[in-house]
Amino acid sequence: MLLLAWAPKPWHRLAHLKPSALRWTPGGRALHVSYGLLSMQGPEGTGRPSRPQGPGLRTRLLVTALFGAGLGGAWLAARKEKEQRQQQRRTEALRQAAVGQGDFSLLDHRGHTRCKADFRGQWVLLYFGFTHCPDICPDELEKLVQVVRDLEAEPGLPPVQPVFITVDPERDTVAAMARYVQDFHPRLLGLTGSAEQVAQVSRSYRVYYRAGPKDEDQDYIVDHSIAIYLLSPDGLFTDYYGRAASAQQIANSVRRHMAAFRSILH
Repeated sequence: MLLLAWAPKPWHRLAHLKPSALRWTPGGRALHVSYGLLSMQGPEGTGRPSRPQGPGLRTRLLVTALFGAGLGGAWLAARKEKEQRQQQRRTEALRQAAVGQGDFSLLDHRGHTRCKADFRGQWVLLYFGFTHCPDICPDELEKLVQVVRDLEAEPGLPPVQPVFITVDPERDTVAAMARYVQDFHPRLLGLTGSAEQVAQVSRSYRVYYRAGPKDEDQDYIVDHSIAIYLLSPDGLFTDYYGRAASAQQIANSVRRHMAAFRSILH
């Protein structure tokens, strides 16, 4: 009883202790009592606390990483499948719009006659504009040829033919087109023709254009639609890209169309 009365710890802590050694003197008095925490008893004879058994930290981290990788792979696969479905629906909707139907006959910047069949088997990026355009046409053509360069740099991808069709046949002669296209890309093909020929191809691709009033120098601006068209190797209108689309976005779209392309002419 004296031992308990002088114990320095609270009474409730004693419930977790057990006597590990009790020695008595011949007179019957306790000589020494030692206690140990029941919950901290380790393997017999070690003197160290026991630890919970189970998978090691490295194993748990490995399992977690593998589980996360599996989820990430499944998410990427589902996302890719969704994008492919969206692209297929978009392509079908654009085909039903009947853009780019029919043939055309124009002169290239070397004076050679070109028709739609000349581009069969090639991917084509097509832009309508005019050589006297102060800023928008040069910007859009720079973007178009940047896409062509990016795709040219990737081994295994088919080449893309850049084409520029004028909506200002009065001023954009063969010689004027030759001077203009050389500033952008060595393979950029400039096409021009008579007013009737240009009107026909513009209607086919639903391109709006209208010449503005002439100033005192007989100069004028042509208001026109701004879009880059993608034609498949079948010669079919496949997609279009407005002014807000970046070169990277267009290049990514062209890659997806190339990967999904299946000719319908065979």
